Amino acid sequence: MKTGKPKGLALILLALSQLILALDYTIVFVAMPSLAASLGFTANSLQWVVSAYSLTYGGFLIVGGRLSDWLGQRRMFMLAMGLFGLGSLLGGLADSQLPLIIARGIQGLGGALLSPATLSLIMSNFKEGPERNRAMSVWASMGGVGLSLGLLLGGILTSYTGWESTFLVNVPIALLVILLSPVALKESRAETHTRHFDAAGTLSVTAGMVLVVYYLIQAPVIGWLQAEVWIPGLIGAVLLMLFAYIEQRTSNPLVPVRLLKVRNLTGAFLTAALFSASFGTLYYFLTLYTQEVLHYSAVQSGLTFLPLTISALLGAKLINKMLNKFGVKGTIASGMAIGAVGFMMLTPLTEASSALHVIPGLIVIGIGQAFVFTTMYIAGSSGIEMHEQGIASSLVTTGQQLGGSVGLAVIMAIISAAMSSNHSLETMAPTDLNGAVTLAFIIEAVIAVSGIFMTFAALRSMSKQPGQVGMEVTSQH
Repeated sequence: MKTGKPKGLALILLALSQLILALDYTIVFVAMPSLAASLGFTANSLQWVVSAYSLTYGGFLIVGGRLSDWLGQRRMFMLAMGLFGLGSLLGGLADSQLPLIIARGIQGLGGALLSPATLSLIMSNFKEGPERNRAMSVWASMGGVGLSLGLLLGGILTSYTGWESTFLVNVPIALLVILLSPVALKESRAETHTRHFDAAGTLSVTAGMVLVVYYLIQAPVIGWLQAEVWIPGLIGAVLLMLFAYIEQRTSNPLVPVRLLKVRNLTGAFLTAALFSASFGTLYYFLTLYTQEVLHYSAVQSGLTFLPLTISALLGAKLINKMLNKFGVKGTIASGMAIGAVGFMMLTPLTEASSALHVIPGLIVIGIGQAFVFTTMYIAGSSGIEMHEQGIASSLVTTGQQLGGSVGLAVIMAIISAAMSSNHSLETMAPTDLNGAVTLAFIIEAVIAVSGIFMTFAALRSMSKQPGQVGMEVTSQH
């Protein structure tokens, strides 16, 4: 480990990058009505403001992870932050629909490259054990803060300065992070003697992921069996199978097949998927409840999420104690169980409820969220060589991305079947919407409980001694 790099500043920069990635996920939701009115979006075209980001983010995650390992984590971090900042600037300056959608795509590409580089830099700049776990808990807690803060900040900025500021707020942060990165972060890259680049694997996995994510985004809107969505989805699935075939036969694969045999990495992928399908979908349904059932303003709705943010920060402070006492599996399982309890605490909400009735459940969910989110990345990074941390973290994030998309689609399908309605939730009467949201909370609780069983089935037992948390046992099977 090199000395002389200020670790406090390094952690601030990495936490800031996680903050703006999470912030950007929710901040645009609140700005959508104002944005639609300003640029003339229809209901169908407006969804591409979200989808353009999701498609490029999900599609390029795997490539982003590998490029981080090959080209250098700090270099990729700065390049990705520049792309994200550029997309934000173009979004804020957009005066018509197409430039805004392109800007969102650039933001998504920047995010796909930034996410694995950020986590890899935590691995290379902080020693394994309590130091790294503390850094990861701060990094992870910024994700929760960003999701909640995005709703609040989006409401304030849209109400008082216009929707453009929800994009432009990222630009000075991105510039500051880029300028300070060479001072605070040490470079790390894979030592390789080959110049071979897995072009076939790159093209197949990127196109496959884009088409699969497109299917998951569009199918709930257009219809699961409509040719315009299932044909791209099928092509995407075939491309991903082709990618798996290519990776077994190329000399320098984008994703080494042996990584998929690391039990804790595949277990972290599955855990991340269930985490995002439960905890990750909460923000959508609770925002609908507060704004459409309780008729809160965007600012009031954002304030409702602050208890979750605060409890997630408190939960992050307990991570090392939890890991030392219960290990990785016990900490993740505890977080899933706590989350399930929190979701069930939200089910009694009615049209006559208020923010006071929401707060207890959100406090409980925030603690569970902190335990799971941080620890699933610790599990995914254990036993992985430093020069492959980028691709490993991108695989876990891919699980999170796919889990959120699949989870939301499944919950929406169950709600439609249970209520015998094909109407979108946004157009439902408050009473019906309240019932739909309550059912969503129950499904999220069930998914979280399934996450407990997945944790014990898919993850290996890991050391609980101080200083050794995050070390995987030698056997991979």
